[in-house]
Amino acid sequence: MLIDAVQCVGKFMKITAAKMHDKNFLSEIQVPQHSMLVFDKAYNYYKQFNEWTEKKIYFVTRQKSNAVYSVLKTISETTLPKKQAGVLKEEEIEVSYKKRKVLIILRLRRICYQDEKGRQYVFICNNFIITASEIALIYKKGWGIELLFKKMKQNFQLHYFYGENENAIRTQVWCTLIAQLLLTVLQKKAAVKKAFSTVATLVRIHLVSMLDVNELLKNTSRAWMKVKNKKTNQTSLFPT
Repeated sequence: MLIDAVQCVGKFMKITAAKMHDKNFLSEIQVPQHSMLVFDKAYNYYKQFNEWTEKKIYFVTRQKSNAVYSVLKTISETTLPKKQAGVLKEEEIEVSYKKRKVLIILRLRRICYQDEKGRQYVFICNNFIITASEIALIYKKGWGIELLFKKMKQNFQLHYFYGENENAIRTQVWCTLIAQLLLTVLQKKAAVKKAFSTVATLVRIHLVSMLDVNELLKNTSRAWMKVKNKKTNQTSLFPT
């Protein structure tokens, strides 16, 4: 699944069998030039990295601990106190892979970063313009997909599926994503500080109520009182 890191909504999704490796998903991603892709280190796939580089599509990911590479030059290196966040080392490296028995070389940046808890991360990136600190910050933004999955699990029925066949499961997942997108639009349009879970609960409770959803989110009590006190022209079925 590909999401917009700024809006935190899905941009592209593909549902496959569990046995299919996730790296096959990378080749199907279509993004414009100068886009920045962020993904987990499980997707280290040098052939795809090179294709993106040729198309001027940038990426940031973590380097695998067993990765084979050659250091071309060390740009910077320093030591930091354990609780201080910052860049420990920045290097320019080369990685390689074979394409039709021809060795292809790819030049990358390698960033060793320490966070405020003393944890160290190693990133690789094909953008040589932005700073090393910005690369670390961009990778942190990539955690938005975890927040999206958390929203889906907490606010929508994905604990079990209503059907067991492939079509039923696909339909339920797509309905969940559509609902999440619509609620995100409502939340942003109303410009309120209510949590996403609160927005989802209010909409679920008043799904069949004659309420202005935008007004409901902005001022829940006033919107409900307006409907409650509204006179109805409905004729009584029983004489009084």
